[in-house]
Amino acid sequence: MHDATQLSPIRIGLVSTSDRASNGIYQDEGIPALKDWLHSAVQNPLQFEERLIPDERAVIEQTLTELVDIAACDLVLTTGGTGPAVRDVTPEATLAVADRVMPGFGEQMRQISLHFVPTAILSRQVGVIRGKALILNLPGRPRAIAETLGGLKDKDSGAVIAHGIFAAVPYCLDLIGAGYIQTHHAVCAAFRPKK
Repeated sequence: MHDATQLSPIRIGLVSTSDRASNGIYQDEGIPALKDWLHSAVQNPLQFEERLIPDERAVIEQTLTELVDIAACDLVLTTGGTGPAVRDVTPEATLAVADRVMPGFGEQMRQISLHFVPTAILSRQVGVIRGKALILNLPGRPRAIAETLGGLKDKDSGAVIAHGIFAAVPYCLDLIGAGYIQTHHAVCAAFRPKK
């Protein structure tokens, strides 16, 4: 068990892919939503590397590579660009920089979203490992970001309806040699097998 006062900082890359937001046509909501949720869920000191970029595959690939290889992020979360539209190329860019694919993350994200909309099957989010970092594509809407990361609970009983993907992130980072994350149990109960 790690003492919360002794936890090392975790460096997290936050990438919002949007032509319009990156051109100042509207304000990006993805990165603020990610930061809010992470601050509520993670006990470690957090260091963010933020990027607001257009839906250009080469730019996304370069950004993800830089965040892992140069900025030394333990975790990179992207938001936006995962649908079937022509300009939605975040999954392709993510897969292009991957050493290994972690399909369970995308499967669970779609499972969570299917509780709300049948069009969740159109989402193409992926999770991959590059070096000692985990890269995850998340939805673009703030509410969907929180639901995907934190999961769904029954309003009356508090019973888990669908586990959020972040519950598996700390143990995944342990296994790949990235930084150790400790969560606030009430927000996100990270699962680690008992030794």
